[in-house]
Amino acid sequence: MRTALSGVIASRGLALGRVRIREPQALEVEEQRIEADAVEAEVERLHDAIAAARDELEALRRTLQGSVAPELGEFFDLHALLLDDPELISGIDALIRTGRYSAVYALKLQRDRLAMVFDSINDPYFRSRREDLDQVVGRIYAQLHRRRDAAAPEGQAGEILVTDSVAPQELAHLSARGVLAVVTSGGSALSHSAILARSLHLPLVAAVHELLGRVNDGDLLLVDGERGAVIVEPDADDLAEFQRRRRGSERERRRLAKLRTAPTRTADGVDIRLFANAESPEDVAEAFALGADGVGLYRTEFLFLQRPGVPDEDEQFQIYRDLVLGMGGRPVTIRTLDLGADKADATGLALAREPNPALGLRGVRLSLARRPLFAAQLRAILRAAAYGPVRILVPMVCSRREMSEVRALVTECAEGLRSTGQACGERVQVGGMIEVPAAAMSLGSLKDAVDFLSIGTNDLVQYLLAVDRNNDAVADLYSPLHPAVLRVLHDVLGSGRRWQLPVTICGEIAGDPAYTRLLLALGLTQFSLHPSSLLEVRRAVRDSDFGALRRRASPLLRAVDREGIERILVRL
Repeated sequence: MRTALSGVIASRGLALGRVRIREPQALEVEEQRIEADAVEAEVERLHDAIAAARDELEALRRTLQGSVAPELGEFFDLHALLLDDPELISGIDALIRTGRYSAVYALKLQRDRLAMVFDSINDPYFRSRREDLDQVVGRIYAQLHRRRDAAAPEGQAGEILVTDSVAPQELAHLSARGVLAVVTSGGSALSHSAILARSLHLPLVAAVHELLGRVNDGDLLLVDGERGAVIVEPDADDLAEFQRRRRGSERERRRLAKLRTAPTRTADGVDIRLFANAESPEDVAEAFALGADGVGLYRTEFLFLQRPGVPDEDEQFQIYRDLVLGMGGRPVTIRTLDLGADKADATGLALAREPNPALGLRGVRLSLARRPLFAAQLRAILRAAAYGPVRILVPMVCSRREMSEVRALVTECAEGLRSTGQACGERVQVGGMIEVPAAAMSLGSLKDAVDFLSIGTNDLVQYLLAVDRNNDAVADLYSPLHPAVLRVLHDVLGSGRRWQLPVTICGEIAGDPAYTRLLLALGLTQFSLHPSSLLEVRRAVRDSDFGALRRRASPLLRAVDREGIERILVRL
C-alpha cells in the first residue's frame, strides 16, 4: 500500500530501490546474574570484546581510500577514544564485580546511565556524542555475542538502508557497495553524517520518525532527497514522475559540466570569485579542475584529528606546500588549528570534559594557550608561502587583542625563519573568521588588525540564535533566514566594502544555490564552498543580475520574520 512520509533534506538526490532494514541500536537485554566464581572470567570476556572491537575499528580504517579517508579519520579516532574511556570501562567492570551482572547486562546498564547524562546536559558537544556512544556500545555488544559482522554496514547494491542512525564511517562503505540511499528515523541536515553524505552524493533523508514502523525488508522505496520525502510502494504516477525527474537530473549534470571553464560573471557583468573549501588533496585537485579561484578555507585540524600524536613543523610544511603547489599559483587561505567544541582530538590538545565546550577553549583561544604548537604551525604556513600566494585565517576571533597577539607571533616566526636562512613568504595576509556575534558587532576595533574577513555562517547562526545545529529537537529553529542573521551579514559585508577589506562567506549557505541570489543581494562577491557545489553556484551567479539584486536588499532587511524573507527570496 502506498505510503508517503516526510523528513529532513540531509543530502539531495533521487533513488528507487528495495528496503534493507537495520534494527535500532538500542539494547534490549534482560537482567542476567552470574556466580561469584565466574566474575573474573566475565570481566576478561568484556575486555576481550573491547579489544576485538578496537581491532575491528582499525581494520575498517585501513580499508578507507580516496578523499573521504582524512575526513573519516576524525570519527574513527573518536570511537577509539570511547573504547578506551575509563568512565565507560571501569563502570562496566564495577557492575560485573559488585552487582555480579553478566557483561552484556552490565554494558546495557552503563550505556543507559551515560546516555541519561548526555541527554540531561544542555550542551551541543556532549549531546552529539550520544550517538557515538550508541555506536561504540553496539560494537562491543556484537563482539560479546561473537557477531563480528553485526556492526558492519548492511546493505547491498540496489538497496536503500533504513535505520535509526548511520555513522559517518559507514557511509563511504555503503556508497562503495552500491547502496542507493539512506533513510534515518533520527538525525538532522547538519550532522556529520549528512555533511559527508553530500560529499559522497549519496541521497539521505533524516528524521523520518514513522518509517521504521511502516516498512519491511524488500519493500520498494522511493527516496526524494530534493523534497525530503519518502514513498513506500510508489504507484504508477510516482514511478513516472521519478523517471522524468531522473532524466532531468542527467541533463542537468551534462549542462553543468559545460561550465567548468566558464567565467563566474553575473548577467550584468560583475565578476564573482568562487573559492573552495578543502581538507584533502582530492578536494584541491577537484577545485583546480572546476576552475575555483583558489582555496578559501583549508581546514588544518584534520591533520591533528587523524592521529594520537601532534604533527611536527616539517610534516605540516610538506602538506601545506603541496596544497599551494596543487593550486598552481591561485591563492590559498589556510585556517589555523580549530580544535575544540564538536572536534574531538586524540592528541590531548583540547580540554577533556569542559563544562560547555562550544563556548570553551577552542579555535584561536586554544592556539594562544598552546603557543609552541601554534608557532610551529605558523612557521610551517610561512614556509609554504614561499611557493605561492598564501593567507592565514584565524578562527573563533572575539577581540582585537587576539588578532594583535596572532600578528605579533606571525612577525616573530617570520623573522626567526629569515634569520636562519629559510625561505619564507614575504607578504602573508592575516585575516579573522567572523563566527562569534561579538566579533561581528565590534568590527571597528578589528579593522586595522586584519587584512581580510571570512564569515563562518554555520557557527555564526548557531551563536546568534542560541540553537544547536546538531540537535534534532530544535532543528526547525536553526535557519540562516532569520532577520538577525541577514542584518549581521549585511553589516559585515557593508563594513568590508567601506574599509576595503575583502569579505568571504565560507559556511554551508555559500554552497547552496538556493541562497546564491540572497547573498548577492546582500553584497557578497566572494564565496567559499565545497568543490561539489561549485558548478551549481556558478550557474546561479551567471543567471543573476547583481545590480537588480542589490536594489532588493532593503525589503529583505525590513522583513520581520523568516516567512517574510522566504517570500521575498522566491521572488528573487
